[in-house]
Amino acid sequence: MAETVDAVVVGGGVIGCSTGFELARSGLRVAVVDKLGGAGQGSTSASSAIVRFNYSTLDGVVAAWESKHCWERWSEHVEATARDGLVDYVRTGVVFLDVPQAPRDRVLPLFDQVGVPYDEWGAAELARNIPAVDTGSHWPPKALDDEAFFADAVAHLGGLHTPDGGYVSDPQLAALNLASAAEKRGTRFFFNAEVTDVIRSGGRVQGVRLSDGTTLSAAVVVNAAGPWSGALNQLAGVGSEFAIRVRPMRQEVHQVAAPAGYHQSGAPGPVIADLDLGTYMRAEGRDFLLVGGTEPECDPLEWIDDPDRADLRATVPLFNAQVTRAARRLPALRVPSRPSGIAGVYDVADDWTPIYDRTDLDGFYVAIGTSGNQFKNAPLVGRLMTTLVHEVEAGHDHDTEPVHHTCEHTGHVINLGSFSRKRPPSESTGTVMG
Repeated sequence: MAETVDAVVVGGGVIGCSTGFELARSGLRVAVVDKLGGAGQGSTSASSAIVRFNYSTLDGVVAAWESKHCWERWSEHVEATARDGLVDYVRTGVVFLDVPQAPRDRVLPLFDQVGVPYDEWGAAELARNIPAVDTGSHWPPKALDDEAFFADAVAHLGGLHTPDGGYVSDPQLAALNLASAAEKRGTRFFFNAEVTDVIRSGGRVQGVRLSDGTTLSAAVVVNAAGPWSGALNQLAGVGSEFAIRVRPMRQEVHQVAAPAGYHQSGAPGPVIADLDLGTYMRAEGRDFLLVGGTEPECDPLEWIDDPDRADLRATVPLFNAQVTRAARRLPALRVPSRPSGIAGVYDVADDWTPIYDRTDLDGFYVAIGTSGNQFKNAPLVGRLMTTLVHEVEAGHDHDTEPVHHTCEHTGHVINLGSFSRKRPPSESTGTVMG
């Protein structure tokens, strides 16, 4: 069977669904292909779905700030109503605890330039505003079996509070909302469909071939395949020109009962980004807490070769390490004897900054290396990729003169060269925090 469309998006996660929706909204005939059984069933479903603005680059902050406005206007964004079963944006605020790895003076000028509201808290203000928190500083993070792990605090720390941050209530549902919006715009979805070949001719992509023999002919193919993106790039014969490489990495997020004092007045407590101990926490409703890691140097990173063979169950050692770290910050938190949580596989870029770009194969684009921190930007990424595709297909030389995108809600302009495959490594924290 053969079908012809204008664009094929490979990957039905939140990034792929957003890209499929925006390309269709721009007037293209679009097909979205995913090897799994439905939208958002891969790494999207394992996301903590945190919306924060602390990034190391101006374009990173702008993208997160613009995306926040999309989440706040979600029904408008996906052209639906609450009756359609939409996700909620839960505005809890985010507290980024002070740490030498990400000093305030690096991000505050960016916040001022973009217009992100913030509060600077000292240790006393941190303790007053979040009574559950122990303000002790333990930098640098240490492994659980290090004798110094339980040493007394050497100082006390404050934090940078952004009141507009929070989280999206259900990451997989967000992908489903975008998929539904894309379908209403005419996008066709091919699930349980693996790409076995990227068809090329004369230095240009011509489409893809699926495992069931279906051929989707298209002048544009977008790689949004998450942890499978490297394999798809190999099929397309691209990647040798990339200055930034991507690799699949397994990560875990754990769920525990929220401690006393974290939730206040019946409202979910704030997101806490704690690079001082190597963890982060966010509310899961009013009764639970999600706990993840920030890849401290004392912990080995779990790179994997085959995402399909990753064990997606929580493990005892990592659960104990991450939840015990969280319990140092929230002393009322209890560490259960059995792990509870999930694992996911993320497509991690060398500098933890995504690649949203064209490639040396004309018509073949990438939205990859999302590094576990780009869920928040998914509504915008579809628009960035659509702008990029239309400009480059019209003859714009993006590699020489980067395409710029004007944000709908904030009016800020994003230089897509910041997400180039050929860029020098970004000056990030070197962690999921970006």
